[in-house]
Amino acid sequence: MKIVGKVAYVLAIIGGINWGLVGLFNWNLVDALFGGTVALNSSVVSRIIYALVGLSAIALLFFAPQLREATTRAGAGRRGEARA
Repeated sequence: MKIVGKVAYVLAIIGGINWGLVGLFNWNLVDALFGGTVALNSSVVSRIIYALVGLSAIALLFFAPQLREATTRAGAGRRGEARA
């Protein structure tokens, strides 16, 4: 399960950054790398949402280790209380 989680994490980051690029610059990295020809005619609201997804992915890069550590500590505390 660790491998699946790591793959999902990497794909979420790549997808989030791609949508951030679409939202901020109307440029699709995946299309550029793999030859896609789909033109995006997105509304302003859609581009804002894409940009927020991209910024969230970048934040996840920095905060995910801290979140996992905090979750692990919280889970260990609960398990310790359940045993007592």
